[in-house]
Amino acid sequence: MSERFKELPAEKQLSILRAATEVFAKYEYKKASTDLIAYKAGVSKGLLFYYFQNKKDLYLTVFEHVKQTVTEGVTDSHFLEITDFFELITYATMKKLRILAENPYIVEFSVRSFYSEKEEISDDLKGKISRGIEQNYKQNFEKIDFSKFREGVDPFEIFKMMVWLVDGYIHDHQMRCEPLCLDAIDKAFANWTEMFKQIAYKEEYL
Repeated sequence: MSERFKELPAEKQLSILRAATEVFAKYEYKKASTDLIAYKAGVSKGLLFYYFQNKKDLYLTVFEHVKQTVTEGVTDSHFLEITDFFELITYATMKKLRILAENPYIVEFSVRSFYSEKEEISDDLKGKISRGIEQNYKQNFEKIDFSKFREGVDPFEIFKMMVWLVDGYIHDHQMRCEPLCLDAIDKAFANWTEMFKQIAYKEEYL
């Protein structure tokens, strides 16, 4: 995020970020119009690029904003108290999905960014997404009781697979233009969790 943008009042920052999130959600990167973003944000295009170096800088700022919005919505006091691996993933996933269900542009933006290919920002996004998964795991799973895992099972690999399952589920619904149904996802995720738990946990913790 540029220093010039940081100097704006919080309300104006949010207005620009919301406008950019909406446009980048609706259109692939190369077709997303900065003129439209400026119009929706109520600023001139020249002023928009006073705050950001270029379109790529704006996009990556939106990416970090969306990531922060979801993270802050998930990591509440109860989240920090959970010590069971699968309980924590379930709690975090369902909170994340509720945030996404209430913010459809965030859903569309997240799906586009996750599956971005052959775009100017694709390589940057792949690196950010990969590092984000690792950072999420390191920061939020410090208090987990890993003694429950069977010998030879890598908890991080289980974590990655469950992240991919959820993202794939959301992407599938987006491709079919279907709204997120939290009850349906909850049931599907409970089934996935039970399957992974059978594979990963020692007998006494099943």
